[in-house]
Amino acid sequence: MILKQRINAFVNVGLFINRHFLGQLPSETALHHGLHKVIELAYIHNGWFSPNFVNEAIRNIGTMLTEDSLITFCDNKSVANPKTVAVICAGNIPMVGFHDVMCILLSGHKVLLKLSADDNVLLPFFLKLLTHYEPEIEKNILFAGNKLTDFDAVIATGSNNTATHFNYYFGKYPNIIRKNRTSLAILSGNESPEDLKNLGKDVFLYYGLGCRNVSKLLVPLNYNFNLFFESLIDFGYVIDNKKYGNNYDYHRAIYLLEQMSFLDNNFLMIRQSKDLFSPVATLYYDFYENKDQVDDYLALNKENLQCVVGKGYIPFGYSQQPVISDFADNINTSKFLLTL
Repeated sequence: MILKQRINAFVNVGLFINRHFLGQLPSETALHHGLHKVIELAYIHNGWFSPNFVNEAIRNIGTMLTEDSLITFCDNKSVANPKTVAVICAGNIPMVGFHDVMCILLSGHKVLLKLSADDNVLLPFFLKLLTHYEPEIEKNILFAGNKLTDFDAVIATGSNNTATHFNYYFGKYPNIIRKNRTSLAILSGNESPEDLKNLGKDVFLYYGLGCRNVSKLLVPLNYNFNLFFESLIDFGYVIDNKKYGNNYDYHRAIYLLEQMSFLDNNFLMIRQSKDLFSPVATLYYDFYENKDQVDDYLALNKENLQCVVGKGYIPFGYSQQPVISDFADNINTSKFLLTL
């Protein structure tokens, strides 16, 4: 199957997504109804996958799958000797494994998927949709059982703990093994309410579970959080999610019992901390005095950061809108695949 066919298959998936959200359903009504059912099923199966957030993830994928962006991304390159690449998917946010699968199939390799138990209905739907538009691609899509066998390379995403196990089991294969990462925002104190409201998207989208979610703020000395809290009021709906609400109640109880100081707006707690990774429903912050301190902090935490949000960095509200050439852990997956 030539590269143009593979690109066209993904282009058609992108067009389907766009039609789905524009309500243009006439010729593919059954498929669109099927997607609605799959989104409902994903939420029943995983309470973190609220339909509004699943729809956001799918929309973001749709924006990547334009013909121009795919052609530029592929750059007329594919492998002459296809291999089987195993993908061990994370399940923290909806469809998080899609980009890896796309890179593998566009490169001409076969993908062997080990789905997360937390996200095992959305990605299969879109892979089935891909084969609907290009039946020949189906032979390049395999699903693993309980044990991974018969593969040539591995892409695995998990926590720092699971990365240790992945390295033990898969270290002899060509691999990309990803660890925990998170994102932070740098505030100057001169942000508008609109800036801070947009920052709320970076904090609350997917309930803060993604590596592109902001979990830490760097703020100037004597920063006043009043405007920050006022600007986030529209995100109060997150507390209605049972899982998020349980996390909020749990961590608030701990902070009170241990007499830790924190700020609270009834759906988000903010605490000063040197730590970078904050728990769900909590946002850490720390102070800086000058740009050199910010630069030093970013350099020190480079290996733990996926995104930096703020003026001069990723714009507020855009951390969860990666473009097709944004790679997890800043490792170029396509280049890795072309070297196999």
